[in-house]
Amino acid sequence: MPLATLGTFILWFGWFGFNGGSELKLSNIDEANAVAQVFVNTNMAAAGGLIAAMIASKLFFGKADITMALNGALAGLVSITAEPLSGSNVVSMLIGAAGGLIVVGSITLLDRLKIDDPVGAISVHGVCGIWGLMAVLFTSADATLVGQLTGLGAILGFTFVASLIVWFLIKMVMGIRIGEEEETLGSDMTDIGVEAYPEFTR
Repeated sequence: MPLATLGTFILWFGWFGFNGGSELKLSNIDEANAVAQVFVNTNMAAAGGLIAAMIASKLFFGKADITMALNGALAGLVSITAEPLSGSNVVSMLIGAAGGLIVVGSITLLDRLKIDDPVGAISVHGVCGIWGLMAVLFTSADATLVGQLTGLGAILGFTFVASLIVWFLIKMVMGIRIGEEEETLGSDMTDIGVEAYPEFTR
């Protein structure tokens, strides 16, 4: 968990460059102010997502689950990335908080459906990414429902087709599943000869 937390903080820090860099220049006062606003909105969304996910996990599971809180921060970052400039600080925090609630529900649902997503990547980047695209409707006067849905369709279509091709080629060349014995022992043991998570062994 300390390493997962450190990784989340590194991503959080890196997201400032990611979203702030979307302004493309810092050569005048207006652009500098826009970058500053992006930084604040990005941070507010991440904080909102973390707090909302932590509260939701406490209500749903009886404890403040750190993995849900960390994914909540990432969900907030993903949720605000489609438009980190237009909204106010409070609206950005609310968009991130909604992402934090969505990610807890999505992770729980995928677990119940027995869809293998051990780190919650589908929920954080996929489900909250969709929410983030739709959230632009609340912050940008130029955004339209048709435009956002068109963009969503293009993203999903490209991702599905490209992933299908790439995974098919990988499957044909080298395979995408490990053997049954390797699954039982764990690929850390079979690949590198050590248990990556010794606390989970008997």
